[in-house]
Amino acid sequence: MSEETGDIQVLIDLMARLPGLGPRSARRAVLQLIKKRGQLLIPLADAMQTVGATARECLNCGNIGTTDICKICENDKRANGQICVVEDVADLWAMERSGVFHGRYHVLGGTLSALDAIGPEELRIPRLIDRMTAENVSEVILAMSATIDGQTTAHYIADQLPNLKVTSLAQGVPVGGELDYLDDGTITAALNARRAL
Repeated sequence: MSEETGDIQVLIDLMARLPGLGPRSARRAVLQLIKKRGQLLIPLADAMQTVGATARECLNCGNIGTTDICKICENDKRANGQICVVEDVADLWAMERSGVFHGRYHVLGGTLSALDAIGPEELRIPRLIDRMTAENVSEVILAMSATIDGQTTAHYIADQLPNLKVTSLAQGVPVGGELDYLDDGTITAALNARRAL
């Protein structure tokens, strides 16, 4: 049984729920935070409280920021007729980190999955279709994970947009790979070598 009690154990349990952290990693992280209370713990707690109060999804694309419309959607230079469709905000951030794509994004919020009862209405697919005419879109780039659900979602979206140029990421994205785990060079190669569906 753990020796930690009370608030410290609650913090460890909460940290252990984060992706990539188990109970042991969470315990080590919490101990480090406590040891460096002034440098890490207090600023982290303040930042988390601020983000908890101000973070919101962009009403247009689904990105996360602190305003109703994110900076990418507000930037007129990004209105170049291209929309890159991604599964999750982490994928959008990975694409932005590569610095290659200069259009706008659309975050679906997941993938279609019959087993999990996730259909188009549970994702932001209807909103994506609405954006096509409102934003004068000429190309939709499907930057989906190379998983069965990701590819199923990509084909479904392509079928919903028969009159548009629909492309997908090409070489560089391994089967079963997720964008958030790819390096910038791989994302750049995949985006540059996209192909029509």
